[in-house]
Amino acid sequence: MKNDCDKIMVLMGKPKHILVKKIIGKRTVERSGLPAGYGLFLSELKERIRSAQIKASVSVNRELILLYWDIGREILHRQKREGWGTRVINRIAIDLNREFPQMKGFSLRNLKYMRTFAEVYPDKPIVQQAVAQLPWGQNLLLIEKVKDPAVRFWYAHKAVENGWSRAVLWHQIDTKLYERQGTNKKLANFQSALPAPQSDLAHEMLKDPYNFDFLTLGEEAHERAIEKELLNHIQKFLVELGKGFAFVGNQYHLQVGDKDFYIDLLFYHLKLRCFIAIDLKTTEFQAEYAGKMNLYLSAVDDMVRHPSDQPTIGIILCKSKNKLEVEYALRDTHKPIGVSSYKLMRSVPKQLKGSLPTIEELEEELRDKKANH
Repeated sequence: MKNDCDKIMVLMGKPKHILVKKIIGKRTVERSGLPAGYGLFLSELKERIRSAQIKASVSVNRELILLYWDIGREILHRQKREGWGTRVINRIAIDLNREFPQMKGFSLRNLKYMRTFAEVYPDKPIVQQAVAQLPWGQNLLLIEKVKDPAVRFWYAHKAVENGWSRAVLWHQIDTKLYERQGTNKKLANFQSALPAPQSDLAHEMLKDPYNFDFLTLGEEAHERAIEKELLNHIQKFLVELGKGFAFVGNQYHLQVGDKDFYIDLLFYHLKLRCFIAIDLKTTEFQAEYAGKMNLYLSAVDDMVRHPSDQPTIGIILCKSKNKLEVEYALRDTHKPIGVSSYKLMRSVPKQLKGSLPTIEELEEELRDKKANH
């Protein structure tokens, strides 16, 4: 063996101890019970990680996500082609953590997530388009909470486009934003009242229903109470409305002849380049609401709108609506109007109200407990 090794070293022109070390290292891996090829695989993985660390100085998150996808894909392929079991993933975690102790992402659990990540996104171009632009935590959230691939990619694209945090992304998934922005439920005359592409952008902006469950109000709340609470939670309200809304004012005064009119909420949309008037109603939609909104829009266009602005859009938010009635009310209306419903926090059932403590009772109990301690 010694002579053979000497001959090999002479041919390669390398010191003998280097090759012996590699041979011994390979034998050690094979004798450990791990599959053949594991040593080479681990060595290649380490090189990829080192290469990714260099690239990460330019684009940290993107390179990290692509690295995770690449590792997950390799593990997945090895398991399918060569029958590697979960025990090997555990060994990968141990070896990578030993080699890269400063990196926190190579736990057994995270390596399994990488494998799942590669499994749900089999095509690298899809990962590069939007997914790689999201932090790892948001990608895991999408994998765990959204099972439909098309819907998952839609949320990923929207998260990148709107700069959502993980908390906002989870809120949008939890409140079913994808379904609420579906075109089949929206009631508006944007296609006939606005030119393209303004009509498409306006239609995309509209939701149905709007979710106001962040308000501490029951379904019996009055319009002014809802308006006041929306203003008290203006940041959450703007998140629910969507990207591009800038608040202008509430109870916005318009004087038409000798009469005063007040728009519940007035916004300016930065992407659509137009004012958006919102009228809050705590009842089912009625046809006359469209007539009043038409007046508001005409007045804003004449008195507030700048010549370079696009036509003002109206949104009527009602507790409920009849689809056919809305369609008839908007059919011959030339001003762009959308009608949507909204959801408030569910009220406490009447049969439970009497059994729940009041705020005063809770405060009294807390004071008593504090005094006893």
